[in-house]
Amino acid sequence: MTSTPVIDVERLNLKYGDFHAVKDVSFQVRSGEFYALLGTNGAGKTSTLEIIEGHRTATSGTVRVFGHDPRDRRAVRPRMGVMLQESGFSPDLTVKESVRLIGKLSGRADTAERVLGIIDLTRKAGTKVSQLSGGEKRRLDFATAVYGAPELIFLDEPTTGLDIQSRDDLWGAVDKLREDGSTIVLTTHYLEEAQQRADRIGLMHKGAFHREGTVSELTRTLPSTIRFALAGDPPALPLRATLESDGRFLVETFDLARDLYTLLHWARQHAVEPRDLEAGPTRLDDVFRSIGSE
Repeated sequence: MTSTPVIDVERLNLKYGDFHAVKDVSFQVRSGEFYALLGTNGAGKTSTLEIIEGHRTATSGTVRVFGHDPRDRRAVRPRMGVMLQESGFSPDLTVKESVRLIGKLSGRADTAERVLGIIDLTRKAGTKVSQLSGGEKRRLDFATAVYGAPELIFLDEPTTGLDIQSRDDLWGAVDKLREDGSTIVLTTHYLEEAQQRADRIGLMHKGAFHREGTVSELTRTLPSTIRFALAGDPPALPLRATLESDGRFLVETFDLARDLYTLLHWARQHAVEPRDLEAGPTRLDDVFRSIGSE
């Protein structure tokens, strides 16, 4: 991964009449990076990506992809693969014909056989698109996006409708592309996918860019939690805690190791057993919820 930005967005705005869909958004994606752009429904992330992909024109602001205006398709399109939520292949084309068509349009060199093998669609090569299941169509979307191993790949909800094995195969293929130097931009509602894989994450809400950073940087903005239940009438707790509706106590802390040690030491001293004990750092979905409540 290098410091050279593949995507450079500066003060991007998009309006639909009086509705301000994207508000003064700025961020960069570096070469070789796995970047996740996440947001609540209606956050503006899809509109932002459509502008970066060259499918929509901004109201104001500057967007550069490989140093070019993304609408300059001759300069940008051969280096970019896009997996949309719904690609709309012709139902009368076969799987192999669909891949070859997209390959021709993209200007990238590859073979249909190679990309179909990546996502286990070889046996469906002669099948018409109209006869594919939802999961098979999703795998076809991925195959056309990665045809020719483009330098920049957009994955919009890539694993929707896929079974566990197909998800593993898809992410295995993405890992290989990253090893070969491709830059990945992901949007997903499966936050655990972003938490496990993204180098950095940008969070949007109501058209604006709220936070950006690594998973660790984002989760450190909220406290870790300790939850447990106590039987009977225990002595005073050694930590400030809130009694939740399920009867368990909640401790919020920015020093998880220290406070967990304090709790367990107190429990041993008083022969008390914290039942259903759970302790862990803040998760990405907690950060996501905190933004949604702002």
